[in-house]
Amino acid sequence: MLGVIRRRVVSGASSASILGQSLHSIRPIASSEILLQPRGGLGRVRNLSHLIFAGSSPCIKKTRNVGGVMQPEPIRQMWSRPFSSETGDFIDAVVPHMGESITDGTLAKFLKNPGDRVEVDEPIAQIETDKVTIDVASPQSGVIQKFVANEGDTVEPGTKIAVISKSVDGVDHVGPSEKTSDKAAARPSPPVENIDKKKEPKVETTPVTEKPKPHSPPPSKPSAREPQLTPKERERRIPMTRLRKRVATRLKDSQNTFAMLTTFNEVDMTNLMKLRSDYKDAFAEKHGVKLGLMSGFIKAAVSGLQNQPIINAVIDGDDIIYRDYIDISIAVGTPKGLVVPVIRNADKMNFAEIEKEMNTLAKKANNGSISIDEMAGGSFTISNGGVYGSLISTPIINPPQSAILGMHSIVTRPMVVGGDIVPRPMMYIALTYDHRLIDGREAVFFLRRIKDVVEDPRRLLLDI
Repeated sequence: MLGVIRRRVVSGASSASILGQSLHSIRPIASSEILLQPRGGLGRVRNLSHLIFAGSSPCIKKTRNVGGVMQPEPIRQMWSRPFSSETGDFIDAVVPHMGESITDGTLAKFLKNPGDRVEVDEPIAQIETDKVTIDVASPQSGVIQKFVANEGDTVEPGTKIAVISKSVDGVDHVGPSEKTSDKAAARPSPPVENIDKKKEPKVETTPVTEKPKPHSPPPSKPSAREPQLTPKERERRIPMTRLRKRVATRLKDSQNTFAMLTTFNEVDMTNLMKLRSDYKDAFAEKHGVKLGLMSGFIKAAVSGLQNQPIINAVIDGDDIIYRDYIDISIAVGTPKGLVVPVIRNADKMNFAEIEKEMNTLAKKANNGSISIDEMAGGSFTISNGGVYGSLISTPIINPPQSAILGMHSIVTRPMVVGGDIVPRPMMYIALTYDHRLIDGREAVFFLRRIKDVVEDPRRLLLDI
């Protein structure tokens, strides 16, 4: 019977038709605890809104006064509340779960405006986190009634940022009410000013109101840590994005934590480029993806990590964790900042699978649709500065890894081959490693293995 009454209330039935004459007895009895015992024997209950039935004669016993706990005013508000809000005419759009390692984010911008029509799962706002930008999707088709958060606010998963109405009528009805409420709130303002003027003598007698002013000096603390530059002409000050802040923090932590050392070598790219030139058409026809040079370096790095497992390990306190898997992180520069998607189990993938995975991750990184899980983890990183024309560099380790390989641009240089000076396409490669864990011997052997495999890819087939 309870279910029937609840359904009737939710469906919009009149409260008077359901409760009958009992409504008049609710407010006087609201200050007491009620014991209801209908015929079905429901036991001791306390919720009046669900157990008073039309036409029933419950046994009401006054047990003790709980006026301090149950006030009549909230009950009046409960019964006078419009049923339109109870039936879910308005739905809240909340911030979704952003990943295990992310607790909050910044509301970067709204993609819609109040009054715009949205469909289910249509993005209405973007949340900028330390790693990626996440879309807040509409949970229901309808019209955006209002935003309850502002751009630039720090929000957590579950935070309400917008209210969506299922019907346009609800928005049209609520909009004017809000405007009238604003006007009503604006009209009483003159009396408030008059009241303040009347209270001015009291404020003058108590100089407490002027004491909070000395609290202004605290900004000097951050200025001592990060000096504020004096403004000059033709300069603009723009707040850093959360992604840029996170990158800056991680890189500085890496520099402060690791004993970083970089070793270099050079690679003759002749054979790998010839392999690509000879089979690129057949490769694209069969696998539907172009054959690049990056997959050759990933396969070479996998071979080097298998030969030198310490490069794939990491220090954890007083222990060394050896990883029996190889997840290669690829540094990708995007307009919003640096992201590092991960190719999982690269040691079990062939050239075609690596190329397909790289293309998929690169597209997601550039359009901002890459997820946290696709960037989490990784046991070794490859950074290709050659795409930007870098000739040589010293890459910084990506924590919590222990080494990073840096690729650079291919430049034709004169080289001595078989006693003759011939032009060769050469690339400088660099390995930055944590010298606390990795000795120079292992680092040089690893880099030498990459050089041997790239210069003669047939070594991969013969495993030599």
